Amino acid sequence: MRTARGSGGLAAITVAALLGSAGGPIQAQQAAIQPACEVLAGLKLPRASVVSAQSAPAESIAAAVGSSLPIAVPARCVVKLLARPSADSEIGVEIWLPLTGWNGKYLQVGNGGWSGAVVAPALAYAVQRGYATAGTDDGHSGSMSGGAQWAVGRPEKLIDFSYRAVHETALLARQVVNAFYANDARRSYFVGCSTGGRQALMAAQRFPEVFDGIIAGAPASNMTGLQAAGVWNEQALLKSPQSAIPPAKLRAIQRAALKACDRTDGLWDGLIENPRACRFDPGTLKCQGPDGPQCLTAPQLAALRRVYAGPGNPRTGVSIYPGLSPGTEAVAGSWKDWLVATPPESARQFAFGNAFFGQLVREGTGWSFRDLDFDTDIDAAYRKVGVLMDAVSPDLRSFRARGGKLIQYHGWGDAAIAPGSSVDYYEQVRGFFATYPDARAGEARAVEDFYRLFMVPGMAHCGGGVGPSDFGNGAPVAGGAEHDIVVALDRWVERGVAPEYLIGQGVTVGSPGKPLSRPICPYPRVARYLGRGEPTDATSFSCVTPVPQ
Repeated sequence: MRTARGSGGLAAITVAALLGSAGGPIQAQQAAIQPACEVLAGLKLPRASVVSAQSAPAESIAAAVGSSLPIAVPARCVVKLLARPSADSEIGVEIWLPLTGWNGKYLQVGNGGWSGAVVAPALAYAVQRGYATAGTDDGHSGSMSGGAQWAVGRPEKLIDFSYRAVHETALLARQVVNAFYANDARRSYFVGCSTGGRQALMAAQRFPEVFDGIIAGAPASNMTGLQAAGVWNEQALLKSPQSAIPPAKLRAIQRAALKACDRTDGLWDGLIENPRACRFDPGTLKCQGPDGPQCLTAPQLAALRRVYAGPGNPRTGVSIYPGLSPGTEAVAGSWKDWLVATPPESARQFAFGNAFFGQLVREGTGWSFRDLDFDTDIDAAYRKVGVLMDAVSPDLRSFRARGGKLIQYHGWGDAAIAPGSSVDYYEQVRGFFATYPDARAGEARAVEDFYRLFMVPGMAHCGGGVGPSDFGNGAPVAGGAEHDIVVALDRWVERGVAPEYLIGQGVTVGSPGKPLSRPICPYPRVARYLGRGEPTDATSFSCVTPVPQ
């Protein structure tokens, strides 16, 4: 494993002297560590400066998005850096170092949306688990949904956001860890979802030597295709006032999708285990008489078909990006937020797509979503922005060769990032490895020996939704590697035990007071009801390979 010692040697000696005088391990020297944290303010780092280094007491911080529970954070040393790898870079980095109970490992966390801030809840969960941890603002300040104006006319900022900020954070944070504990972290992990999932795959592709294990949740890896899909849906749903689908009709759409596909896993439970096997015809919803909440008019039906189909090149017919999957249209945090908002033009997908093409591609020179050409404009976007931002290379040979492990997950109910994009990337990796052997691997090995994909029925974007959506993808979950994806990754890296399944927790559809557990199987396997036992209990299911459709 590559270490990142850099120029932190003098500070490391200083901190080690403070800690070593007591003659015991760091976990037993909290009194000595308190002043040692402040010593880090004088640490000299390449292309970066220390803004502050302060001890923080055990406390509760604001809840993560989607949770009302405050997060209890152990006492820690908080170090803030400003990195300047280019003349126009100002990358904020924040590092949290447990004062006691450090597990000897480093875990870096990812971002969401357009970033613009360090994700404190993710750092808190990492410290709860015993990791030294760090995050970045990706090189600019702002809200994760506030657009990309910060990159207009500033190409170095775009490079920072695309991949450089995450890489610089890893190198710098590892030096701070080494200085504080007088020991390098013996393992290095990255965990992120959405933009963080893209960052995760980018790290495996561009910097395969940095992380031993990576978790990529709902990755926005093909950013060009993803934002093209947002504009595609905007064009479909805003084609005319009659094309917009009112939120009140989402329940009828979801009910029709479940009626067509819910039983494909052997159980009627309000969850579609494998939407790729679903043959739902939206035409069954066409109004046969007056318009109403239980049917779709012809313009609404045309728009819905386009959303399910996803964008395609009008000249070649080639798919640009997958469409959304059926079965969770009316679930909280799903279509109503991302696609079918009030007013219609305020949908979050539209805002991200407009920022991508209007600010990153056209750089504010004038652009309307109605004018996007899904042939020439997409190619231009790939050449200008995608070449930096898209994490789509299937060549993970170097990551595999050095022993890296990659776990990817995605919710089938994700309305922000089409879940089919994760399946597509996994299949591309499998196809690449089948075509191009790697002499470093010795005898040929299966992709699942280092890379596994878990598709979660009912789960919305990164979490939430319905079904088994809680498996350590946010707060730590008790129960070991089968219940917590971070523990599963750590075990795979440390002991070579690959996760054969995860057990997700949630609530039963239609009975929110009734707990549910369900195995989440590695793709292409799916969970199938055994025909006996409690349908809300994971032991009543097995992972099977579905019959090809």
